[in-house]
Amino acid sequence: MRRTTGSLIARLALLIGLSACGASTGASFDGAVYRQGPVAFQIGAIPAGWRAVELNHATLAYRDDAHGASVLLNGRCHRPDESTPLLALTNHLLIGSTERSLESQETEAFDGREALHTKLRAKWDGVPIAFDIYVTKKDGCIYDFVYIGDPSAFDGGAPGFEAFVRTFRTLPGSGTVSGSRG
Repeated sequence: MRRTTGSLIARLALLIGLSACGASTGASFDGAVYRQGPVAFQIGAIPAGWRAVELNHATLAYRDDAHGASVLLNGRCHRPDESTPLLALTNHLLIGSTERSLESQETEAFDGREALHTKLRAKWDGVPIAFDIYVTKKDGCIYDFVYIGDPSAFDGGAPGFEAFVRTFRTLPGSGTVSGSRG
């Protein structure tokens, strides 16, 4: 059976969600504010054309059908990997990819901290894939933002993803077990 790029990207989104160890159980999300245990953040408006998808092991996930891409946002707090450098956390998200071609990688100011912003092309099971990844740490939490898709349409959707990521803000109480509810 021939594997299509779309089905491969959906499978990769699931694998990345699993490797990031996010979880959605007991979570609340009103379209702008997400809370689950110590994870508490706010995001801006979801770009037009993105649709929410359910992944058991992703904090939030969307599909950008127009650009053949998937969007994952994972947050996790107080895990053994919280002292791991941003580069190693980024590389963890890429386990399984081959023939990586790094386009850019730089540290950027992000929500009062630093994020490692990585753009690359790679192959997964021989199929070309493009990635745009942000990884940041704040208040004992790690946040991953991944845009993954078919390279032929990817560049058209990546600017919308980057603008969306820039709307992210942690909320007071993020990183604490009970979190702030106010």
